[in-house]
Amino acid sequence: MAGNVSRLAPKADAGPPAFSAVTNDPPWVRRLLIGIAVGFLGLMLIAPLALVFKEAFAQGLKAYGAALTQPDARSAIKLTLLVAVIAVPLNTLFGLAASWAIGKFRFRGRGLLITLIDLPFAVSPVVAGLIFVLVFGRRGWFGPWLDAHDLQVVFAVPGIILATLFISFPFVARELIPVMEAQGSGEEEVARLMGASGFQIFRRITLPNARWGLFYGVILCNARTMGEFGAVSVVSGHIRGVTNTLPLHVEILYNEYEFAAAFAVASLLTLLALVTLVIKSVVEWRSARGDT
Repeated sequence: MAGNVSRLAPKADAGPPAFSAVTNDPPWVRRLLIGIAVGFLGLMLIAPLALVFKEAFAQGLKAYGAALTQPDARSAIKLTLLVAVIAVPLNTLFGLAASWAIGKFRFRGRGLLITLIDLPFAVSPVVAGLIFVLVFGRRGWFGPWLDAHDLQVVFAVPGIILATLFISFPFVARELIPVMEAQGSGEEEVARLMGASGFQIFRRITLPNARWGLFYGVILCNARTMGEFGAVSVVSGHIRGVTNTLPLHVEILYNEYEFAAAFAVASLLTLLALVTLVIKSVVEWRSARGDT
């Protein structure tokens, strides 16, 4: 019996199992697939981004700086930042509330709420803009009331903010819901039994455990907010210097054959996207490491 046990017991000096490939495909297949992926990314992503910066600086730094300091460009930058400053915090509050409710509780209508959160992903941004025109336009549901009180939503900054809120509100919630569901509610229940209030539980347990998902959702929400075109184009009215965000300003410059200025402003949007990508990668890396 002792001999059988000794044969079954693992050897003390046995090392980890040798690495083996997941598949038995020949090396040339793996190299071909990697080459196709890298070639596709280079052709469809890296090359276009490089061309944007090449065209942006085609006429030199002076022309590039002039394109970004024009009054219309400055107005577009200010409006884009204003919309982001308003939309991102509001969507963050909504995402926290919705994900906390969906991830920690079971209630009637939970599935419907999840479906409604996903609605902006399924609806075309142009259709979303038209919805706000039908609701807040001069001939819309609230149009007569808004006219009577000398208020304007469509073709003004409030309409741009509302359209951007609609398009970007799922991002924070969608990143936090799986995190909240994976955490469960065990720690919160223990804290409640120990006398902690709801706010204390959220601030000291729920929020710290979900911080990386929150950061990731905020980053994606901010990127979509600054780069939104379709819905904003419908509700803005394209008033230069008043209701044009950076994407709309790029379109106007390009349509007016001011290519150098258009690519200069587009390079600013591209730079924001690259910075967002770097921050996103850092957040994912730190989340994978489990840093505190």
